[in-house]
Amino acid sequence: MIQNSTCIAVIPARGGSKGIPGKNLIKLGGKSLLEWTIEAAKGSQYLDRIILSSDSDQIINTAKELGCAVPFKRPDYLATDESPVSETLLHALDNINEKVDYLLLLQLTSPFRNSKDIDECIELCHENNAPAAISVTETGKPPEWCFKVNRHSQLEIPSGKDSIPYRRQGASATYVINGAVYVAKVDWFRENESFISSETLALKMPKERSLDIDDNFDLTIAQALAEQGFNFDEI
Repeated sequence: MIQNSTCIAVIPARGGSKGIPGKNLIKLGGKSLLEWTIEAAKGSQYLDRIILSSDSDQIINTAKELGCAVPFKRPDYLATDESPVSETLLHALDNINEKVDYLLLLQLTSPFRNSKDIDECIELCHENNAPAAISVTETGKPPEWCFKVNRHSQLEIPSGKDSIPYRRQGASATYVINGAVYVAKVDWFRENESFISSETLALKMPKERSLDIDDNFDLTIAQALAEQGFNFDEI
């Protein structure tokens, strides 16, 4: 709870994963992706409840062992590759039977976010009376270096660009959503079914804690970092 406003986190974890089979229970440094996320959530000073949404009995049983609440089993129609995460979150809100002011989405594919990241995103949203806040990280590549390539393999220069800076320091910084923390006021989320709008605030996170595991290459990097004993709380 933050200043009498209740906060609940939902952790979606489907049993099926085509890209990386069994991804949610894969170990990084001796801990599964599920355990990394539950640990960070349990360390938050503001979260009143942490809920798992899953269709998998194995994931559900593991989450319960880790002290995560599982008040329902996700229906199959919300556990397909095409199922929008917004519908999963709305299903969770409809099945917890309690008043909630802030909804958080914590994805298992961002294992290195920590409790401080979660709390700072909640604070950013609440203290600025914003409808939503999400975590981002700097891309490292300025927008001036982004091009399309036509069918003749030629670079297409963006319109209005007279010159392209060769030094990154002379270009604008850009940020990408890193998938680690999403926060929104519940009523606003119900109406918009999204965390993204022109009013959404951005919490900047370092790249070391912003790894988003989408494929086996990302997983290999994550495993290497975890096995080297990286202290993600001190970065």
